[in-house]
Amino acid sequence: MAAVENVTGPMPSFDPYERGCPSRDLLDQIGSKWAVLVLGELGRNGTSRFGRLRQALAGVSEKMLTQTLRTLERDGLVSRTVYPEVPPHVEYELTALGQTLREPLKALTEWSVLHVEDVITARAAYDDRN
Repeated sequence: MAAVENVTGPMPSFDPYERGCPSRDLLDQIGSKWAVLVLGELGRNGTSRFGRLRQALAGVSEKMLTQTLRTLERDGLVSRTVYPEVPPHVEYELTALGQTLREPLKALTEWSVLHVEDVITARAAYDDRN
């Protein structure tokens, strides 16, 4: 990786097209179906409890939602707040870093809705040829 100068000194330059670049792992994480949907849901509705998220994301298992939230929390995109009550009250919300993904993910989601019929048609044509 080449270094780029910034005010605090050299900063690594990341290239996801290079083998071993950590940005590839990040793209893998935020590009997963459930991560996109969790981030989108939190972006649309703000703070949410686990049960509400699970209900909003039809088809996600409890295990997958838990894993996705943990990964997003580890990556600094989602924060988890536990309130000391019985039973415990836990809320999730986008961090400032997570908020920066709202517009790009919204654009990707809108593109998928706009073009899903085109993709279905292309898949059918491909399958018919093969």
